[in-house]
Amino acid sequence: MGAITVRPARPGDAEAIRTIYNDAVLNTTFTFDLRPRTLEEQQAWMDARSGAHVVLVATDEGEEVLGFASLSPYRDRPAYATTVENSVYVAADHRGGGVGRLLMEELVERARNHGFHTMIARIVDGHDASIALHAAVGFEVVGVEREVGRKFGKWLDVRLMQCML
Repeated sequence: MGAITVRPARPGDAEAIRTIYNDAVLNTTFTFDLRPRTLEEQQAWMDARSGAHVVLVATDEGEEVLGFASLSPYRDRPAYATTVENSVYVAADHRGGGVGRLLMEELVERARNHGFHTMIARIVDGHDASIALHAAVGFEVVGVEREVGRKFGKWLDVRLMQCML
């Protein structure tokens, strides 16, 4: 694989982001969504994230989107304004090659630069690659939510990780 660039997502990236996300919806427990997103829903999701609540994409030299990451508000109450929650997804055929690490390093840096105080990650328990990725960029496990999700006929725990910025 050649050089990878991380940049803010553009409207034209919506279909590629949707493809990566919908693969996770249909084939993994990485997300607790049960229904794939439409293009319109993906565009609305992207539109809801602007400014400090950024969506980033990792692209190869041909501008193929290999993965994406985002910052979202943690909660809607005003006292939570300096806390964000992150998401990161990498296309199945590009996992394990450093794409997620590049996205997460840039996401953490942008969160710091925007003045956020802390970042929260919710990771399905047992998704060791994502837990290791988050630990590598400064996240620590702060708890486990027991059996809060159900997908593919199984109860799922969620590992809570936090990075003080």
